[in-house]
Amino acid sequence: MLNLLIAIDQLVNVLLAGWPDETLSSRAYRMDGRKRRWSLARRVIDGLFFWQADHCRRAFESERERRHLPPEART
Repeated sequence: MLNLLIAIDQLVNVLLAGWPDETLSSRAYRMDGRKRRWSLARRVIDGLFFWQADHCRRAFESERERRHLPPEART
């Protein structure tokens, strides 16, 4: 079920002209400070995931470390 939710998240990101394998959380962190709407999006997303400290930052770091890939595909 988690993988399905992540896939939907990535689809929404692509529909908003984002990168195909990136979640909205990761994009919000990456774009924070560049445009006001992404700074707002980051605060909203972090608020929705209140039980995870720095959700968007952690999502961004996970993307950079390729943690979502199977171990064989990580470099």
